[in-house]
Amino acid sequence: MPVPKRARRPSTDGLTHVDTGELRDNALVASEFLKTLSNPSRLVMLCLLAEGERSVSELATTLDERQPTVSQQLARLRGERLVETRRDGQQVFYSLASDEVRSLILVLHAIFCAKPRGKAAKVTVLRPVKTVAAKKTAARR
Repeated sequence: MPVPKRARRPSTDGLTHVDTGELRDNALVASEFLKTLSNPSRLVMLCLLAEGERSVSELATTLDERQPTVSQQLARLRGERLVETRRDGQQVFYSLASDEVRSLILVLHAIFCAKPRGKAAKVTVLRPVKTVAAKKTAARR
């Protein structure tokens, strides 16, 4: 019986594999998310917000950027649901929208920012994993 489109199939190793269509959909969402993170100013804002809630003026001062520029970047982050707002009078305070966003920022910080004393941080480059089909093709050559 054929597997329905987008159905998860159990593998022989007990893990659940996602079909290609679902992977493509997820990859599209992930790539849009990563585009949002690809701007250095937005990424620094998220790092600062991982430390706690900040006002737009605090962020502008810390980043040495104009407040309208910071507000524009925060609007993009808010649109992607990475940050949320709280209003107190005329001031707007921003914070990370979820524990998942905080976890992601902390992982990025651990990889790229946290350095052992006296040593440069080492970044491990992941190599693509060969699939069973690729291994069989290589074995035939």
